[in-house]
Amino acid sequence: MRKVLFLDRDGVINVDVNYLYRVEDLQFVPGAPEALVAAVNAGYDLIVVTNQSGIARGYYTEKDMHTLHEEINRRLTAQGAPILHFYYCPHHVQGTVPEFTKECECRKPKSGLLRQAMSDYEIDQSLSFMVGDKSSDITAAEGAGLAGYLFDGTNLETFLLPILQKYETKAKGTSHERV
Repeated sequence: MRKVLFLDRDGVINVDVNYLYRVEDLQFVPGAPEALVAAVNAGYDLIVVTNQSGIARGYYTEKDMHTLHEEINRRLTAQGAPILHFYYCPHHVQGTVPEFTKECECRKPKSGLLRQAMSDYEIDQSLSFMVGDKSSDITAAEGAGLAGYLFDGTNLETFLLPILQKYETKAKGTSHERV
């Protein structure tokens, strides 16, 4: 079974510029590549779970988003932190693109994207967790039976390393501390 670090995208991996879709606007959050390399080195697969309402709102297309995801993955893979899968929700009830303007089960804080990932991959929920920058990320994680950690937006490496250490201790069975 896989250990998975689930990550929100905007504000956790990349700097959150409203409705990011252009490769030229991509900037990583401080410490993000280093944090993700540390997670991979600790045996984690990386899965991104992201709301992308800009698609429903007509600000950009799914093709634009896929191009950006390919670039994120290219840059992170070059540093040793490939993304296993990008799951995204293109929906929003206030959208302007009819096919994406609807209520859905995949938009966080609902846990549909996480549940889909768990259906697609054999994931050890006890050793997997979610990092997000909004309460909706944490609510989605908890709804899927995962621990969620609210990133404060400073340095992802500084934030993530102690969490990885707790899970490493838990995996070895030497900790009585709740992770």
